Formats: sequence, structure tokens, C-alpha cells
Amino acid sequence: MVEDDKRLASTLRRGLEAEGFAVDNALDGEQGLWLASENAYDAIVLDIMLPKVNGFQVCARLRELGNWTPILMLTAKDGDLDEAEALDTGADDYLTKPFSYVVLVAHLRALLRRGAAERPVQLTVGDLIVDPATRTCSRGGRLIELTAKEFSIVEFLARRNGEVVSKADLLEHAWDFAYDGDPSVIEVHMSNIRRKIDKPFRVHSLRTVRGSGYRLVPDGR
Repeated sequence: MVEDDKRLASTLRRGLEAEGFAVDNALDGEQGLWLASENAYDAIVLDIMLPKVNGFQVCARLRELGNWTPILMLTAKDGDLDEAEALDTGADDYLTKPFSYVVLVAHLRALLRRGAAERPVQLTVGDLIVDPATRTCSRGGRLIELTAKEFSIVEFLARRNGEVVSKADLLEHAWDFAYDGDPSVIEVHMSNIRRKIDKPFRVHSLRTVRGSGYRLVPDGR
């Protein structure tokens, strides 16, 4: 999220994290451009009126670099020309301030659903179904209750269906790139996730790959 209003940025970050998102915040366009160029994000929330480099320039530069991460542009300006410029520079969507937080989250989820060809509305790994739009997870038609952090981990693993995902990648995705806490927190969450998505169904879909990380496989029985 690139937003120079510290109070608004802090409020939005807390709210989005409560929804299960991991959020990095930049306070100017220069820092936002650097973060977006150095890290792989699911979506970017980008204000237009920014110090150093404005949002239009950040968006245009990212597209020139071949970075097609979905961008939701925020602006205090209310006019057709500004909206048109936002879309013409490569933004995928826009919101005019002031906006409803509920609407912001809905726009973000819509971007995530249609952001790339490999992002289907629902993610399936065998009979495990993960729905990013409704933040729900089920197996064999039975709903599985996950915390926001657990859901973020399962969703990330489901998107990488069958691939080995490192602890570092999971920490960066479900927490943030600057997380400096105990990495063993991943093991605690994995234990809880297995207890919910595997044990009741007598399957073994969440696998530990010793020395490498974790993977979610469809043939878990």
C-alpha cells in the first residue's frame, strides 16, 4: 500500500491485516516503486497524490518494467479526467476518497480474483476447495473454520498446488517482508492447519519437505 497519510495508512493496514492480508506500507512514490519492483505482491493499493513520485508515474513505470500486479488507485480528486488517466496509465481499478472500507476490501478481492489467468475464482487441491472471494475453505462439502492467518497460508499453498513453498516465502506472504520474529511460528500454524484440514478427514495433504518447506498435494489419502 502506497499512501502518504500516515494515519489513514495505519488504519487501513490494521483493517486489512484483520482480513488476513499481509501489508507493506510505503509513504512516498519512490519507496513504493522500489518495494513493488523488489517484491512479489498480490495487489497494490496506490494513492495518486504522493511525495517525490506521484501515483500516475509509479503505475506507468511499473507497467513499463513489465510488472502487471493488479493496482487499485486511490485519489482525493473526483473527476472523469483523473479516473481516465488512472486507467490509461495501467491501473486496474480506482476509488475516490472518502471511500467505504468495506468497498475497498471488495474491490481488492475482485482484483485478486481476476488479476491473472492462474487465479481462478476457487482454488482446488483434490477435494479441498479454497475460495479467496469468500475467505472460506472446505473439504468434501464440509466447511473448515480457519483463522485469517491460517487461511492466508492455505490459500498461498493452494495457489502453488503441489509445489514446495519455503518457510521464508510463507513468512513474507502471510506476515510481511520485514518480519523478524521467530520463524518457528510457521510450524505452530502448520500443526493447527493439519489438525483442521487433514486429521478430521483422515488425509495427509499438507506435507513437510524436510529442509525445504511445505507443499499441499491433492492425493492426500
